[in-house]
This record gives sequence, C-alpha cells and structure tokens, in this order.
Amino acid sequence: MYNILFVCYGNICRSPMAEMIFKDLIFKNNKRYKFSCASRATSVEELGNDIYPQAKNKLLEMGIEVERHSSTQMKKSDYDKYDYIIVMEDRNKRDVLRIIDDDKDNKIHLLMEFTDNLKNIDDPWYTGDFDTAYDEIFDGCYGLYQYLLNKEGNNEI
Repeated sequence: MYNILFVCYGNICRSPMAEMIFKDLIFKNNKRYKFSCASRATSVEELGNDIYPQAKNKLLEMGIEVERHSSTQMKKSDYDKYDYIIVMEDRNKRDVLRIIDDDKDNKIHLLMEFTDNLKNIDDPWYTGDFDTAYDEIFDGCYGLYQYLLNKEGNNEI
C-alpha cells in the first residue's frame, strides 16, 4: 500500500482538493486497498478550519465527494508515515524541509512532476481561480495515480 500526504500552505484549498480528488480516483477504480492519503499544512494560520468554501464548491461541482476536513499542520513524524509527500509549489517544499530537516528518502515531490507540465500550482485562495487549480490538481493526481500503478507493473485504470 502507498501512503500519500498532500501538502500546501494552509490545508484549506489545494491539499484537501488533492486528497479528495485522489480518493475519488482510487474509490471509482476500486484501488482502495492500494492507496491511502491525507493532507496537511505547513503553516498554523488555518489550523482547525474546514476546506475553503470555493474549493469545496468546485469539488462538488465536479462530482467529487467532500469529506469532513479540519486543517492540520504537518509534523516531523509524518515523514516516516508516508511514502510520498506531494507539495503544490516550491515554497511548500522548502517549508516541508524546514519541518522534517532532511528528505533522505527522496519522498518530497511537486504534484505537477507527474504531468507533462512541471510547474507550481498557484494558490487559489489568492488568485480566486479555483477552476485552474482544480484542473491542475486533477491532472497531477491522475498522473501520480498512473505513475504508481505503472511502478508496480499494473497499468490498468
């Protein structure tokens, strides 16, 4: 089983969107036994807060089930619990490294590394563009899903 942690700054927009999109992918494709995922923040600003309403609305609009959410900050111990730590932008990677000290097992990756469009995913809390954020997060999640299936030699969807 692969344990995946999605991380962004506040854990109210991008990382919970990624968590719920990825869960939707694995549930719809009957791969619950292969994957587990969660999301965290690098900051303390939004701790305890639910997913941002516009992020939640975008997920619901796209037919993605939205679970109850409470923003949680990443802890150093999370490094040992997860196989992949997936960040939304370079700043998140720097912040994760500040929390964990060292990525000795090369677990930290930008979500868009799993697409043909290596880039940061802009924070829709600032840009207001939840459509683009959703599209990029979906592409990244799908690419990650495919990557992990192919890694095991199981490329069926």
